[in-house]
Amino acid sequence: MAQPAHKDIGWELYRSYLGVVQEGSLSGAARALGVTQPTVGRHIAALEQALGLVLFTRSQQGLLPTEAALALRPYAQAMGHTAAALVRAADSHGGGVRGTVRVTASEVIGVEVLPPILAQLQAEHPALTVELVLSNRVQDLLQHEADIAIRMTEPRQDALIARRVGSIPLGLHAHPSYLQAHGVPETLADLAHHRLIGFDAETPFLRAAQKAVPAWRRDQFAVRSDSDVAQLAFMRAGGGIGVCQVALARRSTPALVHVLPQQFVYGLETWVVMHEDLRASPRCKVTLDALWTGLQRYVADVQ
Repeated sequence: MAQPAHKDIGWELYRSYLGVVQEGSLSGAARALGVTQPTVGRHIAALEQALGLVLFTRSQQGLLPTEAALALRPYAQAMGHTAAALVRAADSHGGGVRGTVRVTASEVIGVEVLPPILAQLQAEHPALTVELVLSNRVQDLLQHEADIAIRMTEPRQDALIARRVGSIPLGLHAHPSYLQAHGVPETLADLAHHRLIGFDAETPFLRAAQKAVPAWRRDQFAVRSDSDVAQLAFMRAGGGIGVCQVALARRSTPALVHVLPQQFVYGLETWVVMHEDLRASPRCKVTLDALWTGLQRYVADVQ
């Protein structure tokens, strides 16, 4: 590899590099980025020349990133988040509330709770575009992965503005048809004889629940999924007993039955969080206000 060229490297080269890392081929990256395959190939060659590094090797599975390419990935991803945030900020300038706001939340909050809140927000501000990122991974607001986040833990970073929503009550729930067929547990110990629905991976919530419910272990789950939306769907289908937000259980048709409500009590502390740099952004301010107000109303429904 030739000596690296000492010059600024354009973002479009890193963008193509990230596309190949994620898609595993030039053609896949070209489709994802909306450019031609030769363009991606030229970008990769130019980036390797500028850096003096080999970034990919060919294999039967496609293009495999080298160790150097993987080492660069988090920095290029941070550049991508910043570039996207720059576009969102630029689009927001003009009269009134306009532009794009990127919101991240857990799957179940994003699917079951936020849509009516965000729909009302957009009805009041038609020029506002919402990007909703659903993930149980905590998105990094400091790296501009999102503008606003719904979090179930109190943020500790000084650069973040955090508004506490309250505690969302959780409970053990099951469909009436499941309880009719298998009976209603009368004690926590009875759960060992029921079909339980829980997470596949070890999570902080699972570890906390095990302290209160000895049967709440991965090896006891008849259905395992790291998707809380999938777990809720199994409960609604009569697949067993699982943990669900009390408000969502009541909204189900028919309502899910709250099992052992006095013996299993757990709450999710919930926060709406934004980077302090966005304090003066009209699009972010109205979104933060709408989410906080809507989620407070949601929590109040089960008090």
